[in-house]
Amino acid sequence: MMKSRKRRKKKNGLLIGAVIVIFIIAGAVGGFSLFMSSADRAFHPDDTQMINVAIPSGTGTSGIASILEQNGIIASGDTFRLQSRLKGLDGKYKAGEYALSPSMTTTEIMDVLISGNVNTMRFTVPEGYDLRKTEDKLSAEGFINRELFEQEIESGNFPYEFLKDAPQGANRLEGYLFPNTYDVFTTATEHDIIDRMLRQFDAVFTDECYQRTEELGLSINEVVTIASLIERETRVDSERAVVASVIYNRLARGQKLQIDATIQYALDEPKEFLTYADLEIDSPYNTYKIDGLPPGPICSPGEASIMAALYPESTDYIYYVLGKELNGAHKFTADYNQFLVYKDEYKQAIRDRQ
Repeated sequence: MMKSRKRRKKKNGLLIGAVIVIFIIAGAVGGFSLFMSSADRAFHPDDTQMINVAIPSGTGTSGIASILEQNGIIASGDTFRLQSRLKGLDGKYKAGEYALSPSMTTTEIMDVLISGNVNTMRFTVPEGYDLRKTEDKLSAEGFINRELFEQEIESGNFPYEFLKDAPQGANRLEGYLFPNTYDVFTTATEHDIIDRMLRQFDAVFTDECYQRTEELGLSINEVVTIASLIERETRVDSERAVVASVIYNRLARGQKLQIDATIQYALDEPKEFLTYADLEIDSPYNTYKIDGLPPGPICSPGEASIMAALYPESTDYIYYVLGKELNGAHKFTADYNQFLVYKDEYKQAIRDRQ
């Protein structure tokens, strides 16, 4: 009889304990649901202004939460971090510039940051563009104020190692605004746009490039200048290193480079055809008159031309001219008389086509 009563008491105790646990779990679930619901409310439901918020690349959830709180988008960075962790969203947010509002719920903000639908604009600077053409294009497309852009080119603070040898003045960054397609924030300033292009040059001009520059006994400015000459002289990838060899061979011989593209750069307006009078202009970029390289690049070279300048082919070529096939390819030779033959063939092909 006593044992039966003890068993009943034990069962009742277990039942009561189970009920208590169930109530605790239910309370916790309810409390959690209440917390999540409360935490998801908009910071200021009636404040519908849109605020541009920039999330830099590599920013983690904690950094994003701080940025949102500082910009008055959310009430608590700690709550945002906790919600992100509970929802498994850590590492899923994307960098960029977003238009967010204090009237948005936390879930809506999270959805936007995950979607990557950023406020950006895209522009392209082709290989071989010089500063003048780059400014023309970006100004015409509404990306820059030309005057402010030129001020940044000449005196903006861009502490990159590759610019230590760049000539000072209005053409200081010629050759270093790397040609590429870029996505930048809609609020990007002229400084931001220039810095974005310089960062791309910095990514392309690797430690290997610095080491190779030293091996060649050249400055970075000289390498980029040679690369710019290659870029303007040929668009045939297989020829770039060969054209580079001609430039190095002429420099080694003390022979004037006589590259027409440098004359075009020196002119106020480029011409379709140069005259003999053009070859006599007084300019440090006139390679028909000066010895050696011009003082700086004449355009923005692409990666292929930079690599050709760093790793020229080994040839004895001194001359080249467009071939009679009129397909953009050149004929190369070490013999001046052969060069004249190629030149006449090219002229005749032009006349025949007309």
